[in-house]
Amino acid sequence: MASLQRDFSRAHDNRVHLFRMKNITFSADEGLIEQARITARVQHKTLNVAFREWLVQFTAQSGNVQEYDRLMKRLKKHVNAGRRFTREEMNER
Repeated sequence: MASLQRDFSRAHDNRVHLFRMKNITFSADEGLIEQARITARVQHKTLNVAFREWLVQFTAQSGNVQEYDRLMKRLKKHVNAGRRFTREEMNER
């Protein structure tokens, strides 16, 4: 009996979802969607999987912007031009 419970428990553990997914709806040109489906199919993916991968890359870019902003704020302490430059001075070559 205990063996049966352990097997059931293990089977149940395999069915537990680790990630919560949220459904979203987008609007796009039909031709573009069809091209995206074909591209995903060639890559042996679904359009959903391809979109999730794109979403990860897209949000990672945002993280890089935030890192850059933090770096610029830290470096600002160490840079002092002594005065504000005019637009013309900043654009001189």
